[in-house]
Amino acid sequence: MEAALLDKLIRSPKAELHMHIEGSLEPELIFQLAQKHGVTLPYPTIDALRAAYAFTDLQSFLDVYYAGAGVLLDADDFKAMTAAYLARAHADNVIHTELFFDPQTHLERGVSMATMLEGMEAAMVDAERDHGISSRLILCFLRHLSEESALETLAQALPLLDTYRHRLVGVGLDSSERGNPPSKFERVFAAAREAGLRAVAHAGEEGPADYIWQALQLLQVERIDHGVRAVEDAALVQHLADTRVALTVCPLSNLKLCVFDDLEKHTLKTLLDAGVAVTVNSDDPAYFGGYVNANYIAIAEALQLNEAELHRIVANAFDAAFIDDDARRTMRAAVDRHWLQ
Repeated sequence: MEAALLDKLIRSPKAELHMHIEGSLEPELIFQLAQKHGVTLPYPTIDALRAAYAFTDLQSFLDVYYAGAGVLLDADDFKAMTAAYLARAHADNVIHTELFFDPQTHLERGVSMATMLEGMEAAMVDAERDHGISSRLILCFLRHLSEESALETLAQALPLLDTYRHRLVGVGLDSSERGNPPSKFERVFAAAREAGLRAVAHAGEEGPADYIWQALQLLQVERIDHGVRAVEDAALVQHLADTRVALTVCPLSNLKLCVFDDLEKHTLKTLLDAGVAVTVNSDDPAYFGGYVNANYIAIAEALQLNEAELHRIVANAFDAAFIDDDARRTMRAAVDRHWLQ
């Protein structure tokens, strides 16, 4: 990539729509919080933890991910984790971000929903004041657990909406995709919509294109997280293009988890060329080797994306963000000024 285009890409205002906040826990913070709480980790040193990042698939990553999340016990821990990510996002010129969090991971350890939200909210307020970063939260259900567990989790969140509705804007679906279709969660997504929450879902990463259809038709989601296997169904690709349902693509995650063995084989450009609103995001950046700028640079170089294509991808994220129209116009104007100067 030419130096001028690389510089423009790095400096561009960005929105990040697919980032698991627990996946931003760097090993140093994991060990710091483990020491604070006297938690014994399954990895004796920081280097041993990093060595475990040689993932072969999604499940091998999740095993390490859940072990790391076990150090989050009080509101200050959630604040420290969220503040660290937001500072890093600011360094990559992110001006709006929508963070996934996995309450079931913490509820089973006795950490309350209120504790999680209190800590994350405190960091987000500070980041907006100090860095001008707009941010929202999306509560994700773990698909390897039952829908009953998801319904119980939603029930714990609903009483807090009066306090956090400005922040907690939607629900999502993550964790092990294989064998856990979106259809398993139809009732809980209907209940979330009834409560005024918006909906997204992971689909078409390791699961088939049919899971994307299920997420759209049964869960009525507004965005698809990953969605890279949509190319296996031409009618689905056309539907995504026609409806402008965005895909929140995570290139380095796809490479690290062996969805693609080479970024040059990634389907992002095929989808972009077909008119699909693809976006670029970091997923679990502490584990997958890069925050959002690193993902943009890697995929731009691998697929030889040009300036117009990169401008379109950046703009797509703001078009798909869960923000009001005034904020969208302001942010899109900043993006367009940057790319058209």
